[in-house]
Amino acid sequence: MKNFDKIIAVIIGGYLVIALGLLVLIEGRNNIPNSEYKVEINRIYAGLVEGKTFAKPDLAAYRYIDSVQFLPEEPYTRKNDINDFYKSLNGLEYEIRPWYDGDQLLGYLRFNYVSIDDWNSILLKVEVALFIFIIIIVALLLYIRNTILKPFNRLSDMPYELSKGNLKEDLKESKNRYFGKFIWGINVLRENLNHHKVKELKLEKEKKLLLLSISHDIKTPLNTIKLYAKAIEKEVYETKEKKILAAKQIQEKSLEIDNFVKEIIKASSEDLLNIEVKKGEFYLKDLMDKVITTYREKSQLKMIDFIVEDYHNKIIKGDLDRTLEVIENIIENAFKYGDGKTIRISFFEEDYCQLIKIFNSGETVSQNEFNHIFDSFYRASNGKDKEGNGLGLYICKYIMEKMDGEIFAMYEEEGMSFTLVFR
Repeated sequence: MKNFDKIIAVIIGGYLVIALGLLVLIEGRNNIPNSEYKVEINRIYAGLVEGKTFAKPDLAAYRYIDSVQFLPEEPYTRKNDINDFYKSLNGLEYEIRPWYDGDQLLGYLRFNYVSIDDWNSILLKVEVALFIFIIIIVALLLYIRNTILKPFNRLSDMPYELSKGNLKEDLKESKNRYFGKFIWGINVLRENLNHHKVKELKLEKEKKLLLLSISHDIKTPLNTIKLYAKAIEKEVYETKEKKILAAKQIQEKSLEIDNFVKEIIKASSEDLLNIEVKKGEFYLKDLMDKVITTYREKSQLKMIDFIVEDYHNKIIKGDLDRTLEVIENIIENAFKYGDGKTIRISFFEEDYCQLIKIFNSGETVSQNEFNHIFDSFYRASNGKDKEGNGLGLYICKYIMEKMDGEIFAMYEEEGMSFTLVFR
């Protein structure tokens, strides 16, 4: 912002210097004697060769004289020639002198010259034009400063504040045509982040209470198991029936612990899959435009053939943002686990359903691993050395089912594909 203000100040300062220079030039010209053009006329007049014919002189060395005209003294001189001789020329003054050959009048010479007043008029017009130009430039720069740079400068600290978790400060909404909607979007983002933060804190509190409760409840069956196990180890039980009874008690208490573990897993899954899916409709083109915008340049940088086959723009039942999330998950997996050669998106229709197929080339997983790729927290052998938590495809399946759709995987000749089914 300060640098932009410096640019405006430099432009205004430059104009003032130029304007002052022009004023000095005008004042300097005003000090030149008005008779200077007469000196040039006398020099030209004295240099003309006396004779019956007139030859136009070379005026390159003269500052004020623009041209010289000749009107011969003849009884049959045409009226048009006389009118042209005395006709005024734009921006020029003139002086007429007779031209003789001895005592004989040959005609009249007209010297057209630029007066000092004309030069001053031109300089003044330049000054006015420059002033108007500078006014327009400065007005434009101030408009850019106040409508674009100033709001943007106000927003520049917001992402940093959000990253620190400062979600209370609200941005004042503006009707600015460039940033009004953006400011509104930032406020919506801040409110959503704040809402999720409060929700996460509540869930974290509930989770801790649940873990404390289960940890307390699990101690009783665990102590019972330890007690019976120690009794069996010390051969406390003399009869076979008592040993069988102890074993049954251990089994029952193990089942109790297993139930507690299931409760923990269930609670964790409910937190994990608390994904809101809106029931609605969207155009296929809107979806693919977002996908292409996101991944075409990224694929080019990674030198991957990113191919989107032709499709008909149709209305699809589902949530546009969640569908985009599913496709992004699959394509990111293709970047991560594929061989970096090809990613192809194709489109089909089958049984009144719209199918979107995403293929990536590369080594496939084993048959046993293939059967578990949609399980939560499952990671195949090809992902052991890569970042991830094994939830991407699990979430994709959950979202597709929430939209009354499906997702399935298939082996391909040179890789594998995932097909999204929209009903």
